[in-house]
Amino acid sequence: MKHRVIKPNRDYYDEFAATYERERHAGYHRLIDRLETEIALSYARGGRVLEAGCGTGLILKEIRPAAESAVGLDLSAAMLSSARGRGLPVVQASVTHIPFPSNHFDLALCFKVLAHVEAIAEAMAELGRVVRPGGHVIAEFYNPWSLRYLIKRWKRPSAISRGTTDAAVYTRYDQLASIRGYLPPGLEIVDVRGLRVLTPFAQVHRWPLVSSAFAFFERKASALPGLRRLGGFLVVVARKCPPVDSARPVRGGSSR
Repeated sequence: MKHRVIKPNRDYYDEFAATYERERHAGYHRLIDRLETEIALSYARGGRVLEAGCGTGLILKEIRPAAESAVGLDLSAAMLSSARGRGLPVVQASVTHIPFPSNHFDLALCFKVLAHVEAIAEAMAELGRVVRPGGHVIAEFYNPWSLRYLIKRWKRPSAISRGTTDAAVYTRYDQLASIRGYLPPGLEIVDVRGLRVLTPFAQVHRWPLVSSAFAFFERKASALPGLRRLGGFLVVVARKCPPVDSARPVRGGSSR
């Protein structure tokens, strides 16, 4: 059996940047980006937003016009070069060490990233730290109870460059119970969505009529309790609870 070589995430995504957008503007990949964007916009409007792992800025550019402010963060300098080319405000940093103050954002969102972060509890703690009390964290994970996982297990790795495939990046799959365990104190799940519930192969989205039908049903399935937990991507929306004010007097108590 050929030994699997795992590259550091920064090196992997710097290499991936040259081909990352090759198929992202149509079909399956465009559908997933659109569904992710729709979820984010529900919480981003009029607020201060951080996208951790913004890549080339495909989602950030859709969020920014609706937000009060929006900034992106990514580990890869090559990915960020494309984001800056779109005129987006971005910084190079890791999701495990976010260079912003605590309680700064109304929303922190992270798509297509957390499954590739080994120090997942640290990443979730950082996302929770930079969000204000009452704000939200939107975090996406890869689901082992899904068609996408079965296809990934069956098919050959996909090339991201001439000499590297997507098997060269660390990847973890999580059930909802595991995801709950990654959340730091103060973050509570308020919604769960499932993306890519029904799509068997990405290639079905290459045919316009078939793609339209799958897009319609994927959007419906993403919020249905019986189906959303079968999504290839589990999107968790968590709210940061306001701190308990221990100094607040008890209503109706005596001061004497």
